[in-house]
Amino acid sequence: MKKLGDAELEIMLAVWEAGEPVPSSYVQEKLRGRRDWALPSILTSLNRLVDKGFLSCQKRGKSNWYHPLVSEKDYKAAEGRGLIDRLYGGSFTGMVASLCDGRAIDEDDLAQLRRYLDTLEGK
Repeated sequence: MKKLGDAELEIMLAVWEAGEPVPSSYVQEKLRGRRDWALPSILTSLNRLVDKGFLSCQKRGKSNWYHPLVSEKDYKAAEGRGLIDRLYGGSFTGMVASLCDGRAIDEDDLAQLRRYLDTLEGK
């Protein structure tokens, strides 16, 4: 799966959050305050995402509507696996140990992880 740049990821997060096809004006509004882009810049990025296979585009009246072709869950899973592979040699334990040693994970995070793992074991 292709990797998204930071700006592309912000656009995809807005589209995923909508849960339905959206026009470019929706994306512009969702990014307001974080990225105050002019509509032509957003259209260029949306078209790149269509070209990369992340979005489909359908003409409705005078507007283009965008629908995700890649789910948020699938993208995050692929990116997470890639991060673990690149930085920790494929070791999830190595990643967690590094985060704990660097104090990026606190006791609450570990408790949540334990509960999650317990639910997986119960399946």
